[in-house]
Amino acid sequence: MARDFAKSFYQSEKWKRARQLKISTQHGICERCGKSFSSKQLIVHHKIYLNETNIHDENISLNQDNLELLCINCHNEEHLKNNDREIYFDEDGNVINVHDRNKD
Repeated sequence: MARDFAKSFYQSEKWKRARQLKISTQHGICERCGKSFSSKQLIVHHKIYLNETNIHDENISLNQDNLELLCINCHNEEHLKNNDREIYFDEDGNVINVHDRNKD
């Protein structure tokens, strides 16, 4: 689930078009592991993370050069690498807590 400041952005038509363009141009292939996935299993990741200020800058929020197509596993690894150790994403792109993830 998106952070509160980003919820309307991720529902916008501009974001939906930018996301679909990235999926199409990458042919549904994760840019890190090289595996092919359906669009529901992919996350369009912002290389420069969005925050309350830069989300309104289309050179960051919508620029294809700042977007990277990742599978869920590679996206989770990206956030682990950046010490977001409590944050993981499920197959729908929703944020889940590491403690919820380990309950299985």
